[in-house]
Amino acid sequence: MDVRGPIEGRVSDILSDEAVAFLEGLHRRFNPRRLELLAGRSDRQRQIDAGGLPEFLAETGAIRSGDWQVAVPPADLMDRRVEITGPVERKMMINALNSGAKTFMADFEDSNTPSWDNLMQGQVNVYDAVRHTIRLTAEGGKVYQLDERTATLLIRPRGWHLDEAHLFVDGEPMSGSLVDAGLYLFHNAAESLARGSGPYLYLPKLENHVEARLWNDVFVFAQQQLGIAQGSIRATVLIETVLAAFEMDEILYELRDHSAGLNAGRWDYIFSVIKKFRNDPSRLLPDRSQISMMVPFMRSYTELLVQTCHKRGAHAMGGMSAFIPNRLDPDVTETALAKVSEDKRREAGDGFDGTWVAHPGLVGVAQAEFDAVLGSRPNQIDRQRPDVSVQSADLLDTRVPGGTITLGGIRTNVNVGILYLESWLSGNGAAALYNLMEDAATAEISRSQIWQWVHTGAHINDGRAITPELVRAIADEEMSTIADLVGASQFAEGRFDEARAIFEDVALSDDFEDFLTIPAYQQLTNEKEPA
Repeated sequence: MDVRGPIEGRVSDILSDEAVAFLEGLHRRFNPRRLELLAGRSDRQRQIDAGGLPEFLAETGAIRSGDWQVAVPPADLMDRRVEITGPVERKMMINALNSGAKTFMADFEDSNTPSWDNLMQGQVNVYDAVRHTIRLTAEGGKVYQLDERTATLLIRPRGWHLDEAHLFVDGEPMSGSLVDAGLYLFHNAAESLARGSGPYLYLPKLENHVEARLWNDVFVFAQQQLGIAQGSIRATVLIETVLAAFEMDEILYELRDHSAGLNAGRWDYIFSVIKKFRNDPSRLLPDRSQISMMVPFMRSYTELLVQTCHKRGAHAMGGMSAFIPNRLDPDVTETALAKVSEDKRREAGDGFDGTWVAHPGLVGVAQAEFDAVLGSRPNQIDRQRPDVSVQSADLLDTRVPGGTITLGGIRTNVNVGILYLESWLSGNGAAALYNLMEDAATAEISRSQIWQWVHTGAHINDGRAITPELVRAIADEEMSTIADLVGASQFAEGRFDEARAIFEDVALSDDFEDFLTIPAYQQLTNEKEPA
């Protein structure tokens, strides 16, 4: 293995000889299949572009109709009514673990800029969190440390599509997924079990059950290598791609001995719908602010998820409400809390067993809505939802009644896309913008909408065509708006020009870039890599 990042301080413990050997074993055994599956994604996209719409798979009908269940949840994952999420930054992890939420998903993916330092220090932070030794003394002397009772810890590694630019095996870059999950499991699986918990994961961006099978095989191999019992690892899969929505039963089945349920990853799901049908002018979506959870394709997807999970004895986890409190503006906070409460009330009423929040100040609001439905019960898996009947056409019904594309919608996409990418390039993958928590998923909606609107010849509701020239002119204006917003000094010192260049590239290029984080990561790593 060739390590191309600095190994300093406690990173030498994280990348011990034994840990590196474990990663090498994962890479050699599983990376060829990963690359084959990624090639399969490209093949599937070509089929969709040629008119081959997704369907429930005929060849797996026996799985969907079969009478089987996933493994019973471990004790500390039985009640997940509120989960808090956030990057693996030390202070944020301490605050999240102390937030009062039932669980905390420490994120190496969409809310984390995957710089070498962020990733390696994140692994150090996770190591300390598992052992309850994580501590921080901030400037001014304030000490952050764990309370006696904390949230149950889960880890989200990067998706299958992302490489790790600092770790190579035989000249080939490692999978970001295998690096993140591999280091976490190597250092913490046995320790977590010894402490009465376990190694728990969230799996992002899966597109089909064969990709879930790869994860399951990774878990079986890892448990063998680490000498822990099969079934110790538990994983919740984010259903955040439209293709995965057609294979929820199959995904649970592949992971049935390691499953902890499914999650409705709403923002990436919207991005996936835009992405997969980007060349179909009949499936244009309006301004992102108009795509609510009640539009047909979102409603069908979430109701099917609850029904599928509960049929199999699995948790159905709700998604993220992006509204966040503003401590400087009580009116904004009041509005945010009301919207979060409404969103979580809907989820609890629909049968979800828990939900996500991105800020400690929202834990109580979300919990109140689930407490009202669950009472003292840990979940509502027994609510089977026989009333739900979702067909393929329902998952593909992209109508948004009354939806329009507006000049303001284009401006918002451009403005937020540039601001988020600048934050990401500066090392912060979770950015509070305009009282919303933006991460890579919401930024993907912004840029993919621009790409689709331009390339399908869409028009604004005032009749103007959406062209590259119009988008660039708007970007000129929004750069001035951003400069006024952040101030001249911060604008000059920031990375806004780079962010704009990346945004225009992924929003206006002839070919659609699968994920904006790929060129952003290349920018991030190339500037620090030796020639």
